[in-house]
This record gives sequence, structure tokens and C-alpha cells, in this order.
Amino acid sequence: MPITYQIDHTHRLVDARAHGVLTDEDVFQYQQEVWGRADVVGYNEIVDMSNVSSIDTESVNRIRQLAELSAPMDPPSIPSRFAIVAFKPLYYELGRMYKAYRELKAKSTKQVRVFRVREDALRWLDTGEEDELPNKTDSGDA
Repeated sequence: MPITYQIDHTHRLVDARAHGVLTDEDVFQYQQEVWGRADVVGYNEIVDMSNVSSIDTESVNRIRQLAELSAPMDPPSIPSRFAIVAFKPLYYELGRMYKAYRELKAKSTKQVRVFRVREDALRWLDTGEEDELPNKTDSGDA
């Protein structure tokens, strides 16, 4: 699977890295495998897309379907954060699309942000600090 992940129980973080050709099947499999586990409930998450060479998906409609699958997996009483790292413009915009779909789901308790730089994403996950610099996060960056 082109998504590998490590679970850091000390910091309550799932650190996933995608590489190579990423398919929507890979992403759905990852979502079900990782977030179906009881030991990561309420953990923060980072998915780093920096080493993805291409995305192979049936349609962007699959992003909406992923948000529909993911949102009900969030624990209702434990808010958490999900950072997507994507510096390539297409992947960045797909991340923003996923963020928008997640925000439309009533059962979603994860705060989602898209970053171009991994260090900014990790800082936000660790501190909640919002980086308002242009071209760093999705805030104010069109």
C-alpha cells in the first residue's frame, strides 16, 4: 500500500506518509484500517502527500465519499486535528476540497487544515497555532 503510517501513542498522533501512485482505494483502505482501531480514537493525524507522484481516482466525487465515510468515525466527544501536507497545487486543492466536505458533515469533529510545509502542519497539531503567512496554509490562500 502506498500509504505507510506510524502511531505515536505518547503524542496521540497518527503520522501517515503517501508515496508513488496513490489510488482512491488506497485512501479508503487506510481510513478503514487505521480509524477502525480502538487504540487511536481521538488522536490527531497528519497525512503527508509530499512523495506522491500521481493520484489515480475515478472522480473527485470519491473525495466527498471519503468525507462521508470518515466523519462518522470521529468520536463525538473528543475533538481532534487532521493536517494534510500537500505542496503540489493539485493535491493541495484536493485537500481543501476534502476539508470543505468534512466541514459539511454534522458528525465530523476533526478540525482539518491543509499545509504546504510539514513543519507548519506539525506545529499546528502540537500547539493549535494558526500560521497566517500566505502560501503556508489554506487560510487566505486561494
